[in-house]
Amino acid sequence: MEWWKDAVIYQIYPRSFQDSNGDGIGDIPGIISRLDYLAELGIGALWLCPVYQSPNADNGYDVSDYRTINPEYGTMADMERLIREARRRGIRIIMDLVINHTSTEHHWFRWGREKGSPYGDYYYWSRGDGDGGLPNNWTGFFGGDCWEFDVERCEYYLHLFGKEQADLNYHNPAVLEEVKDIMRFWLDKGVAGFRCDVINILWKDSLASSKRRAALTGLEHYLSLEGTHKILRQLRQVLDEYDAFSVGEAVFVTPSMAQDLCGRDRRELDAVLTFEHMECDQYLVKWLKRKFRPKAFFDCLIQWQQELDWNTIYLENHDQPRSIPRFGSRKYWKKSGKLLAVLLLTLRGTPFLYQGEEIGMTGFDFTRIRQVNDVESRNVNRILTNLHVPAKLRWRMIARTSRDNARTPFQWSSGPQGGFTTGRPWLGVNHNCAKVNLADQRQDPDSIWSWYRDLCALRKSSDVLRRGSFQPLEATKQVFAYRRELEGESLTMVLNFSDKPAQTGERGQLVRSNYPRRGFDGTLQPWEAVILGEGGLT
Repeated sequence: MEWWKDAVIYQIYPRSFQDSNGDGIGDIPGIISRLDYLAELGIGALWLCPVYQSPNADNGYDVSDYRTINPEYGTMADMERLIREARRRGIRIIMDLVINHTSTEHHWFRWGREKGSPYGDYYYWSRGDGDGGLPNNWTGFFGGDCWEFDVERCEYYLHLFGKEQADLNYHNPAVLEEVKDIMRFWLDKGVAGFRCDVINILWKDSLASSKRRAALTGLEHYLSLEGTHKILRQLRQVLDEYDAFSVGEAVFVTPSMAQDLCGRDRRELDAVLTFEHMECDQYLVKWLKRKFRPKAFFDCLIQWQQELDWNTIYLENHDQPRSIPRFGSRKYWKKSGKLLAVLLLTLRGTPFLYQGEEIGMTGFDFTRIRQVNDVESRNVNRILTNLHVPAKLRWRMIARTSRDNARTPFQWSSGPQGGFTTGRPWLGVNHNCAKVNLADQRQDPDSIWSWYRDLCALRKSSDVLRRGSFQPLEATKQVFAYRRELEGESLTMVLNFSDKPAQTGERGQLVRSNYPRRGFDGTLQPWEAVILGEGGLT
């Protein structure tokens, strides 16, 4: 049963969702306390960012024990209760599976330092280039080189991310068997599947230096290689034992590469989370931003909609800046927030809604680097400082792009700390919680939240929106129009990504508009989104 094609999946960043005990850190009991809210919104599944034991060098993406819950988040009993209580409300749980790397505090890594240990080759170790230099010229995703010298083993280890995140060596068959056992452990507890972190870079074909000159050297030795596909086909066998779902975060992929990962006949993943549409406002790397170009955004969405039978749809997650104002408008905050909701919930694919997106949360309002927690942002600031980039420019780049923009605590109310905690939050709450919060929006039938709830219900009731085909109709510098069709029925979406009015040739019976109107004559107001059905104007 492909339940995930009918569900809206809601991503939770546990550290920032809801604190239940006043320590300033969101936790599993906090999530349980909000399950009724998520059911009311119309959510079918929750993707939890990592809740495993971790020293939190990268907020859980450095796992030190896959079978233990981080005490900051609660206990295994809390986790089991979450699975039960969610299921009682018709909500499934998807775990984050981080298997490209582990924490250097994981016992595999610690025991692997010992000579003769069976864990000695669970990771990539090297003595260097023979002249006291690094093993190769690869660079990491967080900036800088990706080798760290371990004084106990007297060798370097590979880390494509932080130095606390050592890459696993899948040339050792025992590593894959360990991962299979971890998956079965959680599937036996009742989770519905996994979101797989950076899943298309598992296999490194060699540790040879790169001949490419790019921001990320070494990529050709690990990006979407056949070795990774073989690993995924073996993991699929475990998932099939439980009829479980898998979605993979896939970096630097084209539609054809994505099809190789999630094509129905491939028996690897069910879907992928890709990045090309999120790169329409940058030069080469995410830190070099440029003005958002709606036309490039539309063209990218159209290509992916047409070339994949099914995929995910998302505009926000824990690694990306908030979609308002990134793809929307500060001036038309509510209208653009509603427009983006229409885009998310009416394109073909499984929508992933990130916590706070449904109330139009915006990025952080920090004023200095010391307020930022994100390890990636701090590394980039260090690199830019060493390159003598002026402080104001450094901060501008980080403030616009830092992952902490999406990680500020959920704004439940206008009260102290936005209703997230009674203590001091681990990361600052945006001061706009006085105006942007759930409590106020639940009382307002015209709010962004009310609009999301309505659209989730519309999607659930509409076979056309859940399973219909996709047909692009218009993609200009500001207008995006497309049609969904199924068995003779259709819905047409027309979106104006602009502060200025626009004209469209599309007509039909008005089903929804984020402006108060009774019919549609082809004129779109600033940031207006309309859904049109068959029949004449009403």
